[in-house]
Amino acid sequence: MSEPAVHDSIQKLIEENPVMLFMKGTPAFPQCGFSATVVAILDHLGVDYESTNVLEDQDIREGVKSFSNWPTIPQLYVKGEFLGGCDIAKEMFQSGELKTLLEEQGLVEA
Repeated sequence: MSEPAVHDSIQKLIEENPVMLFMKGTPAFPQCGFSATVVAILDHLGVDYESTNVLEDQDIREGVKSFSNWPTIPQLYVKGEFLGGCDIAKEMFQSGELKTLLEEQGLVEA
């Protein structure tokens, strides 16, 4: 698949899902510690989210990196905005910023 086509697929996933996680593995069976950490944070906050297992699609795995200009996976998007990877999600969670953002977007109860 060409890069523009992959970017279109990624854009569609981000637009259709208010909280979108590109990860290694699945929420039920994460395939790396960083993905597992982000899943644990999202589950703890009680937010509904969709995920894509980049290990199942090499085009998405590489395309998501160029799409966001971010070299690592997982990658978390909220309401179409790229938040970052594991470290950023963890910092935002620990500071309370992630919960506040999700509340402001109407994605979790205050």
